[in-house]
Amino acid sequence: MASLLQDQLTTHQDLLLMQEGMLMYKVKSKTWKKLRYFRLQNDGMTVWHERQAKGRAKPSFSISDVETVRKGHDSELLRNLAEEFPLEQGFTIVFHGRRSNLDLVANSVKEAQIWMQGLQLLVDLVTSMDQQEQLDQWLSDWFQRGDKNQDGRMTFQEVQRLLHLMNVEMDQEYAFNLFQAADTSQSGTLEGEEFVQFYKALTKRDEVQELFESFSADGQKLTLLEFLDFLQEEQKEQDCDPELALELIDRYEPSDSGKLRHVLSVDGFLSYLCSKDGDIFNPACLPIYQDMTQPLSHYFINSSHNTYLMRDQLCGQSSVEGYIWALKQGCRCVEVDVWDGPSGEPVVYHGHTLTSRILFKDVVATVAQYAFQTSDYPVILSLENHCSWEQQETIAHHLTEILGEQLLSTTLHGLLPTQLPSPEELRMKILVKGKKLDALEEDLKDEEEEEEEPESELERQLESESVLESQYETEPKPELQELRPSSKDKKEKVVTCPSFCLPICCQTTAQASISKPEPLLLSQQKSKVTLCPALSDLVVYLKTVSFHSFAHSREHYHCYEMSSFSETKARGLVKEAGNEFVQHNAWQLSRVYPSGLRTDSSNYNPQELWNAGCQMVAMNMQTAGPEMDIYDGLFRQNGGCGYVLKPDFLCDAQSSFNPERPISPFKAQTLLIQVISGQQLPKVNKTKEGSIVDPLVKVQIFGVRPDTTRQETNYVQNNGFNPYWGQTLCFRVLVPELAMVRFVVKDYDWKSRNDFIGQYTLPWTCMQQGYRHIHLLSKDGTSLHPASIFVYICIREDLEEDES
Repeated sequence: MASLLQDQLTTHQDLLLMQEGMLMYKVKSKTWKKLRYFRLQNDGMTVWHERQAKGRAKPSFSISDVETVRKGHDSELLRNLAEEFPLEQGFTIVFHGRRSNLDLVANSVKEAQIWMQGLQLLVDLVTSMDQQEQLDQWLSDWFQRGDKNQDGRMTFQEVQRLLHLMNVEMDQEYAFNLFQAADTSQSGTLEGEEFVQFYKALTKRDEVQELFESFSADGQKLTLLEFLDFLQEEQKEQDCDPELALELIDRYEPSDSGKLRHVLSVDGFLSYLCSKDGDIFNPACLPIYQDMTQPLSHYFINSSHNTYLMRDQLCGQSSVEGYIWALKQGCRCVEVDVWDGPSGEPVVYHGHTLTSRILFKDVVATVAQYAFQTSDYPVILSLENHCSWEQQETIAHHLTEILGEQLLSTTLHGLLPTQLPSPEELRMKILVKGKKLDALEEDLKDEEEEEEEPESELERQLESESVLESQYETEPKPELQELRPSSKDKKEKVVTCPSFCLPICCQTTAQASISKPEPLLLSQQKSKVTLCPALSDLVVYLKTVSFHSFAHSREHYHCYEMSSFSETKARGLVKEAGNEFVQHNAWQLSRVYPSGLRTDSSNYNPQELWNAGCQMVAMNMQTAGPEMDIYDGLFRQNGGCGYVLKPDFLCDAQSSFNPERPISPFKAQTLLIQVISGQQLPKVNKTKEGSIVDPLVKVQIFGVRPDTTRQETNYVQNNGFNPYWGQTLCFRVLVPELAMVRFVVKDYDWKSRNDFIGQYTLPWTCMQQGYRHIHLLSKDGTSLHPASIFVYICIREDLEEDES
């Protein structure tokens, strides 16, 4: 495939023109639009840009970082500039992870087509590369970077520079010996295949060779039976049979003669260890493998908070891109804060802040387009309604007209539920979560009694006022905070608007000038709140109600009614009444959201709430960090569908489990992790060519309180290329069913905090035993290929009595 890429670079007309370069507008906002000269590099893997042709070039992006290329019509920003730039000339480059999109406008439709088609061709080629082809391409990239004068060969001086770029600190004499051994042409330089041999000598892994020889009778090959012994004894794959071992040999042995003889060479053995089959994440947990026919309350649900925000909660940009990104990541519950907008069109934004605004109908259209691209299982619209009666009717109209058959507007089969429906029953459906005028029983009764004269519009409106007023009065008030320091000279009390802000309050704000943002002065007059029946009717299984106590919920609420909790309130309930919270979450849904004090869009630890069975633990998904690593780690399993089945003891309404005083129904387990070695770790500071990392590995366990702990290895000085640790860490875990394991590689710094290099997080229950590679991810969750760490994992049933 790597050779196919080279062939395309020299023959494909679009790629040839891209290598010549083109002048295009780079568009960041309505006001930031600048001409830049973009050029595809000869390696076919990177695009550079400069201010004008033959100017100073800077790397713009790597093809491996690109997820897809979109037409200009699909860009929210370019649509807003349609009068200035024809949409047919624009396109958007969408990157993996949390990197912002790149919007470009070409000089003609033809030039835009050249770049769109060419980039998509390159993305498809890179995506379809196998493990060996990826390594070949990675080597080609390094050769290009090391060959400073671009003459297709490398001198020893260029090799020394390259070693520093690759994070290798090596004795000069030893490096020169390797160089001479690889220089078979004795030209004093390394060319293509010679550089490959130099790399192989550089990356020879003694620990893998030693492991190979311990199972090989002759030290040269593993026979089928020897390889089978290794899989069963070390990899703990007890169900492995000769047929599966033979399949793995056929898959990873590079030589045809080895395949015919049913033997595995050391190169094939290493290829297996570095593959998905040798990965720490159990391949059996990657597809949808869980029972999807249980009630919604039995699942952890991938949920987003303030989905529309791209940055912070005060001044951040609101964009439909937030919904696109979240849904493509497998998020199944997105939040929509709706307020009265101009010209009768509701808008979405973070109320009473400087965040920008987007049209509600654009959000709904985006959800309709992207809801089921990653997962077929139901999407929940968490609707925070702050609108007047008239604009609520517009909301209901948009939901009904845009979503069409996707929208669930009545119970399944027209029956009153005794438990929540399952994700399987709700496939390809979008559900609205929000306030509701009547109980579901009343809705169904009304449908049965259609022959009776309907109540007047005035009667419905009066009823909706009283229902919402009672709900708002009983809803616990979140902590109010000031958006800016208050002046001691002012007598008025300045507060922000609560999340359940009344429509009169919203209308007051909407009338205020946007250019002069002032904190809201709440008047003392009583406000009337009205809920539009048309919108109320669209809420079926997810009616939001105030939480008073667990006893009150058991006595007065139904399975289709749910409550929301701030992180502070939820954590308090876990500590005060952990077992009751677990029982509550076995039959009713709970949504937890970040504290209003997190104006920087930071996150909280979701594990504490999962321990109590909370299903919708909503996160600020735009913000990377350890909390999102844990979150992504949990939802990496089960096909990334956004639903993960909770352990049985969190699905039982009579459960005795208490996350604060845990007793697992199963035995505790002990985890032994031998951290062996690292491979091709990236530089922390790429601007410092001579700097080399001093890596260490930290292993963190997140779970119930007694299980949450961490340990780390010593650091290896000046070696990010192939560091060796050989240290064993030991953890005892009471409730492995809830535990998450996070591996973090850091660059030791005695003067300040250790710098982050890479991480990988996964559920304990998805971890494979034996000799495994952990393929590291960047801070925003993208692959750092080929960076990895090599470990040995052993899990033992604990012989000691379970602790309470």
